Amino acid sequence: MFNVEMYKGTRDDQYELVKKQLKALIEDEPNRIANLSNASALLNQFLDRVNWVGFYLLEENELVLGPFQGLPACVRIPLGRGVCGTAASEKKTVLVEDVHAFPGHIACDAASRSEIVVPMIKDGQLIGVLDIDSPETNRFDEVDQKHLEEFTEILVNQL
Repeated sequence: MFNVEMYKGTRDDQYELVKKQLKALIEDEPNRIANLSNASALLNQFLDRVNWVGFYLLEENELVLGPFQGLPACVRIPLGRGVCGTAASEKKTVLVEDVHAFPGHIACDAASRSEIVVPMIKDGQLIGVLDIDSPETNRFDEVDQKHLEEFTEILVNQL
């Protein structure tokens, strides 16, 4: 059974705890949807000042909405379009301080101001992206990027 923990210590310490929680949630579960669902719920509970946490999964040549926490979202995103499509096509994390300054930003939630998208790579192939939005500009930084990339790697290894 999962218990909500009070995250203490530095941000690095807090992220280490959430990564341990992820491992415990997914270690014996082979179902992809269950693991993505729990991962999005865990991040939504852990991260403050966010309004959307979820996954888009690669199907043919576009990203398709997967498990998430937040308001209803765009269902399909072409590769190379918006923050998610850019991260997917470049296979690298995209951290956006102000989404209104990002060319081609796709506004699923008008309240979103900043965003981080981490590609999910398995055996060298893109399988999807982790997308997190915040209603604050400059919400995400290099500490978030480092740990969210590690979080995503742990998750992908179980998928």
